[in-house]
This record gives sequence, C-alpha cells and structure tokens, in this order.
Amino acid sequence: MTSSLAKKMMENPKGFRTIGNRLEMEIRPTVQSSQDRANALTSGHRACQGCGEALGARYVVDAAMKATNGQLMVVNATGCLEVFSTPHPESAWQVPWVHSLFGNAPAVATGVAAAMKVKGKKGIRILAQGGDGSTTDIGFGCLSGMFDRNDDVFYVCYDNQAYMNTGVQRSSATPPAARTATTPSVGSEPGNVFGTGKNLPLIAMAHQIPYVATATISNPRDLEAKVQKAMSLHGARYLHVLVPCPLGWGSRPDETIKLSRLAVNCGLFPLFEAENGEVTGSTKIRKHVPVTDYLKPQKRFAHLFKNNDLAKANLERIQAMADANIAKFNLLNTED
Repeated sequence: MTSSLAKKMMENPKGFRTIGNRLEMEIRPTVQSSQDRANALTSGHRACQGCGEALGARYVVDAAMKATNGQLMVVNATGCLEVFSTPHPESAWQVPWVHSLFGNAPAVATGVAAAMKVKGKKGIRILAQGGDGSTTDIGFGCLSGMFDRNDDVFYVCYDNQAYMNTGVQRSSATPPAARTATTPSVGSEPGNVFGTGKNLPLIAMAHQIPYVATATISNPRDLEAKVQKAMSLHGARYLHVLVPCPLGWGSRPDETIKLSRLAVNCGLFPLFEAENGEVTGSTKIRKHVPVTDYLKPQKRFAHLFKNNDLAKANLERIQAMADANIAKFNLLNTED
C-alpha cells in the first residue's frame, strides 16, 4: 500500500471500497457498479457463456446513456450482437434501437442523426455499433464515408476477430496465425496469413476525425471514460473494443476478462486515444508479459505450441508485432 493511499484512508476510512485486492476511492465507482445504471442490454439475451461482446455492449451503451442523460438512439448492424439480443419477437434492449443490414449501420446512423436534426431534436445523440465483420469488411465503405463527412455519430466496433455468428470465418480483423474455419492450421503458413488485414483504429485516425480510441472489457473505467469523452464531442467518433469470444477463440468462458487483460499486457492490443489524427495518450502496461501468455489459452493458436521450427518462428513474429506496438504507443513505464 502506498503512503498516499494510507494517508487518505486515515483521513476518510469509510470512503473506500475493495475491488479485488485493491482499495478504490468511493468517488470512483464505475457505471456498471451503480444501481442507477441504465441496463440498456438487460437479461433475456441469448449470448454464449463468457461472451465478451455482451459485456462490451452493456458497458458501452450504459456509459453512453449516462453521458447523454438517456438521450440516446442506437443503430445496430447485423451480427452476433443483433442475433443474440433480438431473436424475433423478443428484445433484450431497453433503449431506442434500430436494426440495420450487415454493411450499412454507419449510413443508417447518419440518416437517423439527420432526421433528429430536421425534427429539432438536437439533444438526442446517435450511437452505431457492429462487430469486426460489419465494420472492417462489409460496412467498411459506409464507415469511411461517415468519417469523411464527419457525421455526428459515435461508432463502436466490438472486435472478436472473426465472423463468429456464421461459423468462425476469417475477417480482416483476424490476427496472424489464428485458426478459423477458412484459415485452417495446415500447410506452410498455418492459420491466418501474416501481413493481411486492417487496423481500423489507425484507418479511422487517417480520416482525422475528432476522436478515436481503443478499449477492453477488462478495464471498465478506461472504457467508460472513453465513451464519456466521445459523447462530449460532436462529429464522427470511433471506439474499437476487444471482446474475446470463447466459442471462436477456443478459450474457457471464465477466462474472457483475463484474456482481454493479457492482450493489453503483452502489447498486442494497445490502449490509446487520438484526436484529429494524432495520438493524445496511451495506457501504460501494468504487468508486461510475453505473447505466449495470451496465445496459449486459446485453441485457435494451439499449432503455435508444437515443437517445430515453423511454430517457433511464428511466435517470434507475433512477439515482434507486440514489441512494435509497445514502442509505437510508448506502453511501458521508463523504469521498466
């Protein structure tokens, strides 16, 4: 325990709560820890056990509801989130919610924002959301157009790194060497091919939109703060949230939070913010770990742990990618 924290405890012994093995100040509760949260995505949905996307959507939309005092409309692309939350004729949403096609959520959200403006309801904010398939692939053109026009829409991508709803096919967000139904772990380059795919946060930054950020479900304070920041701004804004998928990743349902934390701590998923095309800050890695700590619990990377030269070489390539992220975004403290 630091001396400053001990001093604060003595000054206000009842002003702290325990979170895991840490003490946190009472004035810093998350939106999710509050009984006043919106519960925008409520019980009754049909997500898999340990679904990271269900957690991510609940965290994001509840935080956006708080930031806008409930003046929020949501446009949702086709995909896992839409399928498990709205099986006809049911819905787990407690917010005005519009289902778009797989590839046009940014365009539909732009239209909803324009309609609210024409109707004189400028206080109503628009959030569009979709998975990595609808964001990086099918809806990529509509999203780029939204960024180019700087439409007043906050777009959130829940990235589980493949088309999970239709059978775990590769998307352009699938990481190198990952096994999917369309990138089997066979041949001279098993799993997804190195050197392919898209980095959507960097592409969004290239459009020089007002705000771009990355987040994970393992750090709800960081995620909620970024949602609040995004909702305080106008124009096109983009948030990329890593959401592990036990089914597609071949991981245990109870390791979803752990995996999202390891993705950050190894450097493969850097947490940062950018405004108008320039990085304004990054979250330091609290406990630096090798990429193997993150990859080994996932069956989609099982072939990387075979005792052969190719597997070792590919692990080294992935470690180099993580090291490059750490250097690019300055993710380690200087004393590390």
